[in-house]
Amino acid sequence: MGRRSADIGASMGAERGRALGRADAGANAKQRPKRPLRVLITGGAGFIGSHLAEAFLEQGARVTALDRGPSAKVAHLLEHPRFQLVNGSVLDRAELEPLVADADLVYHLAAVVGVEHYVGDPYEVLHVNVDGTENVLDLALAHGCRVVFSSTSEVYGRNPHVPWSEDSDRVLGSTGIDRWCYSTSKAVGEHFCFAYGRRGLPVTVLRYFNVYGPRLDRADVGRVITIFIGQLLRNQPLTVVNQGRQTRCFTYIDDAVRATVAAGLCEAAVGKVINVGSDVELSILELAERMIKLAKSGSTIELVPEKAVYGNSYEDIQRRVPDVTRMREILGVHDLVPLDVGMRRTLDWFAAQARS
Repeated sequence: MGRRSADIGASMGAERGRALGRADAGANAKQRPKRPLRVLITGGAGFIGSHLAEAFLEQGARVTALDRGPSAKVAHLLEHPRFQLVNGSVLDRAELEPLVADADLVYHLAAVVGVEHYVGDPYEVLHVNVDGTENVLDLALAHGCRVVFSSTSEVYGRNPHVPWSEDSDRVLGSTGIDRWCYSTSKAVGEHFCFAYGRRGLPVTVLRYFNVYGPRLDRADVGRVITIFIGQLLRNQPLTVVNQGRQTRCFTYIDDAVRATVAAGLCEAAVGKVINVGSDVELSILELAERMIKLAKSGSTIELVPEKAVYGNSYEDIQRRVPDVTRMREILGVHDLVPLDVGMRRTLDWFAAQARS
């Protein structure tokens, strides 16, 4: 059993009863017999969802994943006796309701994510991320479930005052810039969480900061790490936007999963917003240099203007650094995996996928 499994097992053993007791406290809560914890993960065939499903299965829970996307990231789980993959959407309330009704704990991860999506189709981003979230919350309240909502560091926008605590201001650009539709959709989701919380729903909001690891995305697609990996695998130049001075804090998936599990089991997390991430700040140029060194690649670095990559519908954020005090104090989780270790594991996984 690895560190992640051991830590999750201890957390589940200590907190499960209190967590489910809190979830059962609402007026509409159902009486649950003693049995394995039942976890519903919307977006459960995605990156974080697939790792979260593994973590709960390792500890004896029964896991249902709802997803309308490809199943490749959970292919290794499909024969597991306590895992079920349902091909469907959070927008389909009739399909969603029996899954929520059967769950003790709902992780709402389903969302339209990625720069290419919120620049290319902002309507779909808003529709899925807002309407789908309300469906999940409304059904969870009706059926007495506890909910953990997956939000994002994007909600802070371009607030220049880092590190960002969970109560920091949101500072956004013009509504004419499509990139802000994702931030706005997740912020609306948070407002829905708090509104349903006032009606009796036990809910926790997690704001993730640049989570990475095996099964992240397809190489060349989506996020800076996978774009760099695709270029590294072909020994092509890594395209760094502008001068690469913009900074991020990268969180390895094992650390993010430990925090995510704890958020659903820890009674003190109910009603809270919690940043999930590392507070080690790194520029994108430094990231490119580190990845080239770790991959032992012949790739070079090419600086490209922002508009050449994203057009006129994107606006970059110069610094993105979390205050992770709540993660450490409420959830008892620390970011344990250094970037070089996590990135080495990630590069090895993608290289193996490319070979196969």
